[in-house]
Amino acid sequence: MSAPLIEMRGITKSFGAVKANEAVDLSVAPGEILGLLGENGAGKTTLMNVLFGAYAPDAGEILVEGRPVAIHNSADALAAGIGMVHQHFHLAPRLTVLENLLIGIPGKSGRIDRARGLARLTEISRQYGLSLDPNLPVSALSVGEQQRLEIIKALFRGAKLLILDEPTAVLAPSEVDGLFAALRSMAAQGLGIIFISHKLNEVRALTHRCVVLRHGKVAGRVDHPAETTSAEMARLMCGHEIVPPVKEASTPGAAVLTLDGISTAGHAGTPLRDVSLVVRAGEILGIAGVSGNGQRALADVISGMLPPRAGTMTIAGKTATQFSPRELQALGLGRIPEDRMTTGLVTNLPLADSMVLPRIGTEAFSRKGLLNPAAIRAFAEEQIKAYDIRCPGPMV
Repeated sequence: MSAPLIEMRGITKSFGAVKANEAVDLSVAPGEILGLLGENGAGKTTLMNVLFGAYAPDAGEILVEGRPVAIHNSADALAAGIGMVHQHFHLAPRLTVLENLLIGIPGKSGRIDRARGLARLTEISRQYGLSLDPNLPVSALSVGEQQRLEIIKALFRGAKLLILDEPTAVLAPSEVDGLFAALRSMAAQGLGIIFISHKLNEVRALTHRCVVLRHGKVAGRVDHPAETTSAEMARLMCGHEIVPPVKEASTPGAAVLTLDGISTAGHAGTPLRDVSLVVRAGEILGIAGVSGNGQRALADVISGMLPPRAGTMTIAGKTATQFSPRELQALGLGRIPEDRMTTGLVTNLPLADSMVLPRIGTEAFSRKGLLNPAAIRAFAEEQIKAYDIRCPGPMV
């Protein structure tokens, strides 16, 4: 019997007091699509970051085709044939598709070998059905096309194993079908794929086998995903039966948010044109549409980040053509942005700073321009406990 393409044995990784992975075993065979499942905070991304060299494991070993390897960084991972497509893409927006593929690859006499790069891109396109215009700048690509470029980039560098972290979260249904067709083609030609997702119907449709993590440990394995119900997989992920939420009857109250004739201009993506809506107390209003059709602009207007070109917004009884984010937060509006790493968090500062930032100007946390570190830390610790936030601590 041949050795697995990739094998992880006894991988353990801690961040302070938090054990993100504990004695995890995982293997992928050539031509296999392995599903990696678990709740948020289960340790999936940490485990893959260990495999891709972003983190060094505290214990355990990695074998490639039966040979132990030391993976200290992404260059080591790529040299071992391991490629990873992260949730947040690592692309240079001002460069073209071809230029992004050639970054870091030496050419002849120190020059970029565009002809060779173009030939390799054409080969990948023909082999897996992943086509892109090599001369288009990345900034002109849709989110789905950017993801395709990340996959091509991994294949371009000779990946034998491809890790995909929540790849369908940013895709329209038609784009998901195209992605799955490409992944099946890759597997049929001997590549190994690790597919991380919370969408259990997709996991059942695509993967050959699944590993389920819970609290950093392997909670179970699913040998036949297509024959396993989503409810059974969910129980492995969460450790208990999942009861579907009951939509109870409600009587909406007074309007808490009203948009009247809102239009925008000069915003990335599709601008808004004469949008009106009302959200009432006690109701949940859904906004439907394929990604890129104005949802981001709508959220930016409502949260005060984008002033409208026309129209008015009323919140908590106050009407204006525009509000600042601080004014809206003071009126009780909160936003969870789709791009949490760029818009939602200050990633180079401690967790406590991001938590308290909307309230930083209040007397509870600062006075006369001076911060109260003890109050900030205490507030963060309360939030971590109240919402079961799994992290090393408030100051990390």
